[in-house]
Amino acid sequence: MTVDRLIRIFAGSFILISLLLGVEGSPLFVSPWALAFTAFVGANLLQFGFTNVCPLGIILKRLGVPESRPARVVGPEA
Repeated sequence: MTVDRLIRIFAGSFILISLLLGVEGSPLFVSPWALAFTAFVGANLLQFGFTNVCPLGIILKRLGVPESRPARVVGPEA
């Protein structure tokens, strides 16, 4: 796993969980205020798109998660 993939997995998971907790029709409904977390994650993804700075990415890099995998050579050179 790379930092970029983990960021996408965490963001998607947090959005789905907060929707489950914040939408009144959900069997796991707790409070509509749970949707504030969805807005926070969305805003964080938006600023990450513009600045390429993500707090989760910084944490994952410090934990030793690789930023990217080496490119695989495909074709006659392989």
